[in-house]
Amino acid sequence: MALPAADATPGLPGAPVRTPVRATGAATGPALWPAIASRLLSRQLWVELYGLPGYALTLRGGGKTVAFAASPRDPRPHAPTLGKLMLGGRLTLAGASLDLAPGADPFNRICPTRAFAIELHEFAWLPSLMLNGERGAREAVRLTQLWQAGFSRWSPFAWAPEILARRVFNLAAAARRMGQVCTEADRLTLADLLARQARQLLRPPGGVADRATRLTAAALAGCVLGGPVGARLRARALARLGPALAQAVAGDGGHAARSPEAALELRLDLLTLEDALAQVGETAPESVMAALERLARGLQRLTLPDGRLVALQGGGPASVARVAAALADREAAPVAPGPGATAGFRRIASPLLTLIADAAPPPRGVWGGTACAQPLALEIVCGRDRLVSGSAWTPRAVERQALRLTPAASTLTLGDGSLGEPLGGWRADLLGPRLIGAEIKITEQHREAEGAVWLELEHDGWVRRYGLLHQRRLYLDQRLDELRAEERLHPAPGHGRGESQAVRLIAAPYAVRFHLEPGVQASLARDRRSILLRGHSGRGWWFRTDGPDVAIEPSVHVEDGLTRRAMQIVVRGSARTDAETRIRWKLNPAGGAGDPT
Repeated sequence: MALPAADATPGLPGAPVRTPVRATGAATGPALWPAIASRLLSRQLWVELYGLPGYALTLRGGGKTVAFAASPRDPRPHAPTLGKLMLGGRLTLAGASLDLAPGADPFNRICPTRAFAIELHEFAWLPSLMLNGERGAREAVRLTQLWQAGFSRWSPFAWAPEILARRVFNLAAAARRMGQVCTEADRLTLADLLARQARQLLRPPGGVADRATRLTAAALAGCVLGGPVGARLRARALARLGPALAQAVAGDGGHAARSPEAALELRLDLLTLEDALAQVGETAPESVMAALERLARGLQRLTLPDGRLVALQGGGPASVARVAAALADREAAPVAPGPGATAGFRRIASPLLTLIADAAPPPRGVWGGTACAQPLALEIVCGRDRLVSGSAWTPRAVERQALRLTPAASTLTLGDGSLGEPLGGWRADLLGPRLIGAEIKITEQHREAEGAVWLELEHDGWVRRYGLLHQRRLYLDQRLDELRAEERLHPAPGHGRGESQAVRLIAAPYAVRFHLEPGVQASLARDRRSILLRGHSGRGWWFRTDGPDVAIEPSVHVEDGLTRRAMQIVVRGSARTDAETRIRWKLNPAGGAGDPT
């Protein structure tokens, strides 16, 4: 059976990666033990129940589906290339490939990586395969029948709620076209398979964070399945979807997980559901339409001038085409940033320079599965060139959990620590890789005047160990397209040296990192304080700092779950724990008077 390859063995492709960076204050803590105990007991209960030989009979429901009622349009851009390669005997998923002989069963092979196995069982290959005409549709039917032969009975991996939701969604979007190349018997079998999996989505277990996604997939299947079977399934899923969307989508349009990409994917799912409901003659519930509107407003504010999303807090930038597809039903005119932050991200801009700052703590608890311990992280777009970014980690890069730590973003770190770390080992198997660590408080001040914007952010994440607050002051001159900034470390009130073991250190090494987008060129000037940056457009921007040690070092950046080489600017020095330390830096267009030589 196609399962992850040795995912618990260090050094193998599917192995979880332990970070060498030590987390500051990141411990499991007594607060997690009740959740661990509850999850351990409930998971074992459902494994025992769903593993019973007769359990599959409970998923049949009443009646049979004799036809497919809808063929919903998924607005996501898909290319037929993957499907063509599959028809030629090469299956490529999550950056790994598997060669298959004609007519072979990919589900009965050891997968090269865990990420490959996840996408295989999610049927992530199905949309591309369906773009290859009748031949692609027949191959899709064959592969679905092979999956059914090996995995129609519930199993913990193949029927995991998050994998099941994506498989049901992909299968529902393709089912009617697949049925057109089937025999009558095969069409009935396909409908029964879709119905049983959709019913499972309405049952426990399943986390709060992806509940809206699961219910959307179940409702979509209810639209596709004709007759009373589909109607009942649709009604049950839609009744639960409203409260789930209220939890997942905030009033400002941000996702509760704070991942812009999670908001994007949820809106794409809901657009598909809206289309399917229209095909069966129903109007989408008010809760769905309201969520679509909120998500659209939030995504417009979180889309940067390069046409991609903010890539922070577990969300990647996504492609220009994907973002455009999610907002295709909106007016072309861009929406101005609102008076407050969106999903905790503050945006300030001038004609040529746009900056996004992470101005809220990382999500905690059930919403922390994709959170990153990177307070005050920055992304900067100059013109249409994204120059300053971060690791852009997403859950698709499951093996690179270290990129969720503080040094993997464009922010300041003290010592060798991180302000949190993902839960690992057997605890992560139970609760998911949620972020753990001491709670971080962030304060914000924002002012605007004619031709200028001030933004001051401060967090207390380093107080526990060093007694220091980190304040990031940003001043954007909108007339000159010039950003002036200051990193300020200063003792927290009531945390003088000697009060606790945690702050007895006289000094602590700091590093202010500015991760550069892959492809950005960085050249250090002779003054050793200035760096010329050039993005894809070729336009130059000067980065200057008064920090004591400036270097250009290697970095990594995640794209579509794969890591690419990149560079980073690192400003290093030492900060006293009993005094104030300031590091100033500036970013402005090249070509003006006073440019370094």
